[in-house]
Amino acid sequence: MPILPKERDPRLVTIRRGGTLSDEHHRMLAAWALDCAEHVLPLFEDRQPGDTRPRHAIEVGRAWIRGEVPMREAHREAFVANSAGRSMPDPVKFAALAAGQAVAVAHVAAHDLGAAAYAIRAAGAAAESRDAAAARAAEREWQRSQLPAAVRELVLDDQKHRNAICWNVFTD
Repeated sequence: MPILPKERDPRLVTIRRGGTLSDEHHRMLAAWALDCAEHVLPLFEDRQPGDTRPRHAIEVGRAWIRGEVPMREAHREAFVANSAGRSMPDPVKFAALAAGQAVAVAHVAAHDLGAAAYAIRAAGAAAESRDAAAARAAEREWQRSQLPAAVRELVLDDQKHRNAICWNVFTD
């Protein structure tokens, strides 16, 4: 199921690509997405301690924010992180996918919600079934508490618009 809409919101497209998103806000979205992924990364690392692909992807994403790596390198790392989750149990898989989506924000800013959504799914999948809804809600609230003020309304509005294609994780 795709997490990107067919029609892109111009607020999530950089100015140089015809949208209205500034480079500064693009970096803020990337940093938030990376924080979301890193928050659930222990779910992957505890199960796969020798596999550094998702952690490395997060590091590459942070290096992209600092201007130390080009977008294409960050984009390539998304596929590497995603592959780390193949054939893994849901919490492990979703944590790896969160890292892949987070580093992909360098390429397409709208991947920020993919990172957040997969992190919420990872938290829910890691909990006992009776506690899954509470775990998802706690993760969502933690994420929202981390949102930079400058992009908070944009992200919350985007969550409302894309909730259905993001597994309805942004509402109770």
